[in-house]
Amino acid sequence: MTATRLLVLNSGSSSVKYQLLDMRDHSRLAVGLVERIGERTSHLTHTRLGEERATRERGGPIADHGAALEAVAEELAADGLGLDSPDLAAIGHRVVHGGMFFTEPTVVDESVLTEIERLIPVAPLHNPANLTGIRTALGLRPDLPQVAVFDTAFHTTMPEHAARYAIDGRIADRYRVRRYGFHGTSHAYVSRATAELLGRAPEDVNVIVLHLGNGASASAVRGGVCVDTSMGLTPLEGLVMGTRSGDMDPAVIFHLRRVGGMSMDEIDTLLNKRSGLFGLCGDNDMREIQRRIDAGDAQAKLAFDVYVHRLRKYIGAYCAVLGRVDAVVFTAGVGENAAAVRRAAIEGLELFGLAVDEERNAVRSGEARLISPDSARVAVAVVPTDEEMEIATQTYALVANGTALEDHS
Repeated sequence: MTATRLLVLNSGSSSVKYQLLDMRDHSRLAVGLVERIGERTSHLTHTRLGEERATRERGGPIADHGAALEAVAEELAADGLGLDSPDLAAIGHRVVHGGMFFTEPTVVDESVLTEIERLIPVAPLHNPANLTGIRTALGLRPDLPQVAVFDTAFHTTMPEHAARYAIDGRIADRYRVRRYGFHGTSHAYVSRATAELLGRAPEDVNVIVLHLGNGASASAVRGGVCVDTSMGLTPLEGLVMGTRSGDMDPAVIFHLRRVGGMSMDEIDTLLNKRSGLFGLCGDNDMREIQRRIDAGDAQAKLAFDVYVHRLRKYIGAYCAVLGRVDAVVFTAGVGENAAAVRRAAIEGLELFGLAVDEERNAVRSGEARLISPDSARVAVAVVPTDEEMEIATQTYALVANGTALEDHS
């Protein structure tokens, strides 16, 4: 095939992130973000990359995702990179929840859209926005393959004993209640990149990946295959996050309902939007929390300690799950930038062969790097994630072998 460009779209409830890439050399031609869709203060930032790098911004109301993608198309066209270009091979979309049905990148058709829609109850904040982005893009370029890449797909390799909850199996099967996991494109990319950093093949490396952003998750990856992950039926389970509680006794929900008189919607809002770091200290930005700790703020210190304690529990648990660990790797906004979190998470885990070199850990860099001493039995690394590149790589692999084009015709 001669078309080598891919547009990657990540449609959120009120935003669209996008990248245009040339898969001949995996170079980025343009990147951008549309924020606050549906508000009077909508904002688009578009950057043309390459030798003549330039950034343009525009403000003013952007009514909906359709208008947002039309604005994106206009910005790309202004750089000679329009969506009508014959060089555009496909559009790849991030979709958060694919259940057990979608285990790999999938060309979108009506049956795929229907299944993504059926999964809205377990991803109410994400799948509707993902669907809107796909449908809008289909309207703009109905002739192009549209490929859905699912956050959950990487985790579908988990064995049943890791994926199952210990509840009545008939009820679990009827309502598709099981552990699915999320951030899969990040965990897939980072686990492979870590193997490359170590100079080894992915199938020869066991890695614990710690994706620490406002949403946070851990995974145990054995030989390139996910065998366990911290998020579950929804992205609420697992690590302490920016505004999500993570692991919690489920009876807390009954207690808040019966004793506190809270509605189910109020409890949902509490656990997803008013918990985690924010619930503990009123801030969900780790940089602000660190500033407050430095100023002697006890609540910020407690929030930090709760966050790190949960993180250490998962590192220890996944050492047990994997048996042999070759690397523990930090990624995403907090993982890549918060040296204090990395240090505290690894401190005292020498029994597992883990240690952090203070000088290496203090270095700020956008490159993949080791932060453990040369003598450490287990590597500790920082590897910047690149979910958009992972989506592009998976999409192009599907398109390049002709499968997407056959399915689309």
